[in-house]
Amino acid sequence: MIDFDGACLGAEAARRLAEADCCEIAPGLTEEEFSRIEATYEFTFSPEHRAFLAAGLPVASPPEEGATWEQPWPDWRHADADDLRHRLEWPVREVLGDVAYGRWHPALGARPTSHEEAVEMARAALARAPQLVPVYAHRFIPAGRDTPGHPVLSVWGTDIICYGHDLADYIDREFGEVDEDAPWAQQASVPFWKDFLS
Repeated sequence: MIDFDGACLGAEAARRLAEADCCEIAPGLTEEEFSRIEATYEFTFSPEHRAFLAAGLPVASPPEEGATWEQPWPDWRHADADDLRHRLEWPVREVLGDVAYGRWHPALGARPTSHEEAVEMARAALARAPQLVPVYAHRFIPAGRDTPGHPVLSVWGTDIICYGHDLADYIDREFGEVDEDAPWAQQASVPFWKDFLS
């Protein structure tokens, strides 16, 4: 079991990613860069995400056919601001997209009868939800300096699943070797978002 201290957890995740040798890793973000990013996009990285990105910035992976992003790692240093905003807005936009197409999830509460009210109710619920920050493609971790140890969530509309107990476990599951037969109970702890897990 890894210490839930954010810096240790992030450093361990970075070590595991480097060992997986699956992507290009640039020098880590500096404190000045973290400050600029957080001020520009109005969020704070979680302690483990910050430590992970300080240890090394994953910037490129071999393209996968049919993938949503040509480069799934957000390049916090050089990416176009619109690209980063698109990634940051993905969870909210995806859930609202599902609601707009008539889908509803019990995590949003009792569905109103009118389509317009349903969209507005979902929008209001999402405005109160903790912000999720992209780690890789549609995998997210909660923002906030006081949030170490949360699971990584995969968000595709209202289809939200836990993709790792924490950031280090996520790196193993996405890029490493994991015993597929080992028992695993999803236990997301992110307020609001955890209610989407079945």
